[in-house]
Amino acid sequence: MNSEKLHNHKKPFKLESGKKINDLQIAYHTFGSLNEKKDNVIWVCHALTANSDVFDWWKGLFGDNCLFNPKEHFIVCANVLGSNYGTTNPLSKNKVTGLPYYLSFPEFTVRDLAAAHQILADYLELPEISLLIGGSLGGQQAMEWSILEPHRIKKLVLIAANAQHSAWGIAFNESQRLAITSDRTFYSQSPSGGKKGLKVARSIALLSYRTYGTYGATQLEVGNEKVKDFKASSYQNYQGEKLVNRFNAYSYWYLTKAMDSHNVGRKRASIGDALRQIKAKTLVIGIVNDVLFPLEEQQFLAKNIPGARFAELNSFYGHDGFLIETEILTKEIGTFINNAETENQVISLHKIA
Repeated sequence: MNSEKLHNHKKPFKLESGKKINDLQIAYHTFGSLNEKKDNVIWVCHALTANSDVFDWWKGLFGDNCLFNPKEHFIVCANVLGSNYGTTNPLSKNKVTGLPYYLSFPEFTVRDLAAAHQILADYLELPEISLLIGGSLGGQQAMEWSILEPHRIKKLVLIAANAQHSAWGIAFNESQRLAITSDRTFYSQSPSGGKKGLKVARSIALLSYRTYGTYGATQLEVGNEKVKDFKASSYQNYQGEKLVNRFNAYSYWYLTKAMDSHNVGRKRASIGDALRQIKAKTLVIGIVNDVLFPLEEQQFLAKNIPGARFAELNSFYGHDGFLIETEILTKEIGTFINNAETENQVISLHKIA
């Protein structure tokens, strides 16, 4: 059984910027039960526009008969700060003014997202996270949390992520924000503000989530006579409308800024030094034809996280492969978990001897 819950944090939540959010609310889902030892926790950090119901959007990896299932594990997924799926966000009411925040909402970073996860884990009284997993923005959060609390995270799976958001990724995000802010309704102080801009932003984003080959195979025209109404055009419009119907421009604007902020080296000795703070047994998975998070970014992670394993995933879908190629992920992650448990048994035997 799964259940959606809300945690209302009683203390002011101090952001990396020094600003504070009062009355922080965190929406989250749990699946399964915590065992007596409290060592069966699987924590999922979700990507940009997902929600806390991981059984809905990561089917095949999470589910009743999947690698991560509620019979064996206590699975937790929290909706991130700024998202409109239940956690405090720009459309939440500012108790000082009695009105939604909109653009007065304080900007936040990936490190702040990780800090909110820490708050929820403390509330749930989870002394350790057996396995922490995330892809894309979710991987960035998982990485930060593993640096902030290296002894709490026992195993770590990072998929299609990076140690520092690239100039290329920031340029994509800025292009999306330019689209949103060119929609004058974005400044209208209305829940529906910026919808047209958000539709364009999603169309831009999709180009980075897929590949030339993906479009060539799925949106290819039959025949040579068409001069308008192309499949690719319809597809971009459809995907844009689909997001507009379930998300809002303000959350999207803030979350892309948070992704841009990602740099594990900030206020630390260096990026490499920060990654070396991770104590968790780590699996890094890169997607060979990922346009947004190129493979060399995951190779860098695997090289600098102590003892990390690295695996390549070939996917027709590019970056979105981390959500779709669940059969391959199940095999790679399952092997990683089994090897990690075997290593623990060997270490235990050595200690006994």
